[in-house]
Amino acid sequence: MPHYTGPLLTRPLAEALLAARDAGHGQWAGSLDLGRSTGTATLAADHWQWQGRPYPYPGKTRDRTLYYWDGEEFLAISRFGSALIKLVPTDWDAPTFEIDGIKMLPSAQVSPFEDARRKVALIAPAGKTVLDTCGGLGYFAACCLEGGVSRIQSYEKNPDVLWLRTLNPWSPDPDAASSGGRLSLTQADVSQAIESLETASVDAILHDPPRFGIAGELYSQVFYDQLARVIRKGGRMFHYTGAPNKLTSGRDVPREVAKRLEKAGFKAELALDGVLAVKR
Repeated sequence: MPHYTGPLLTRPLAEALLAARDAGHGQWAGSLDLGRSTGTATLAADHWQWQGRPYPYPGKTRDRTLYYWDGEEFLAISRFGSALIKLVPTDWDAPTFEIDGIKMLPSAQVSPFEDARRKVALIAPAGKTVLDTCGGLGYFAACCLEGGVSRIQSYEKNPDVLWLRTLNPWSPDPDAASSGGRLSLTQADVSQAIESLETASVDAILHDPPRFGIAGELYSQVFYDQLARVIRKGGRMFHYTGAPNKLTSGRDVPREVAKRLEKAGFKAELALDGVLAVKR
């Protein structure tokens, strides 16, 4: 699916454009692609122009919402299918996303992209073939490309999340020249798709599943056995677990995960907000 290249607006950006017009300024300078680049908009009384195309001033906008131009109006980047999925701006340029109001990527203390970069560094992707089990917005994949990965196979089950990726300038485009043909993105349930992968066919794995209550199959011994099958001996895997409240859940999910991975044939230890495992 082609990636969107038009302007992205937030409430502060929309207000800044209107304030500049009302102050009599003929131009406004800034970023309309979440900090990926900067440019200048030309301001007229009833419209503004960006990269040679005219746009109307947006109407009422909401906080914590991103808007894109659909050819007729600015619409919120959200969809309601089996759940409400929404791209959400952060203080760090790179957005996060929510499913039914639950934030899927950390953004309170660090950029979600920088968070992904730290986790990807644990598997040292340079020159490797990497399996990315739950692609999400593609930040793991982007950091692997940045880190010199040889090839990365990414899976994402949710079509609405894949749609968010096409509107997010921080999400890598498999067809872009910058990807160099190294990224493959497949819409599929990795718990089933992994069965078709060859044994010992990847050098490293990034596993960032939804929380246990949503996708328990991605924390199962059966799935971990499959991860152990497809990764080569000595290969590294980072498994995101988060830090669920043990007092309310009654469970220590990171340590449960580490034990299952040990049983599958990994040496596992807690790292960052997950588990780092090495295939024995």
